[in-house]
Amino acid sequence: MDIALLILGFLLMLIGILGSFLPVLPGPPISWVGLLLLYLTKAVPDNWWVLGITFVLAITITILDYVIPAMGTKKFGGSKAGMWGTIVGLLVAIFVPVFGPFGIIIWPFVGALVGELLNKANKKTAMKAAFGSFLGFLTGTFMKFVLTVAYAIFYVYITIKYAGDLFTFA
Repeated sequence: MDIALLILGFLLMLIGILGSFLPVLPGPPISWVGLLLLYLTKAVPDNWWVLGITFVLAITITILDYVIPAMGTKKFGGSKAGMWGTIVGLLVAIFVPVFGPFGIIIWPFVGALVGELLNKANKKTAMKAAFGSFLGFLTGTFMKFVLTVAYAIFYVYITIKYAGDLFTFA
């Protein structure tokens, strides 16, 4: 059973890394479940502190991934209308994947742009706010990628550390 948990956990690590870029998959929580499966093996001793801290990090980064594009919009001179446009764009990207994986970039940008234009902003201000949304998206994606790769490295480290107990075929 340990080998099955190990393989499934490793697959979840890889899916979590992919989830850093794909809007449909919440990468950090998926990677965290991979860590959880590793700690559920008989060979790896329970460490609820590690699991708790990594869980909080995964949830925090996932939430920030939705908040940061709106913050980027505001930072680049966008109004509340632009921020709401960004949020609506993110929701459209998640629930109406018209542009596939690129929708998570395109829709928040379009949402911020439309929000600012509806708010009577000039085109230059609207484009600047939309660019802030795009930078926010890149920041969130980078944070998710770094966290999921760190989880994968930690997963491999723990697997190697307890390899003698994990790979007993007796």
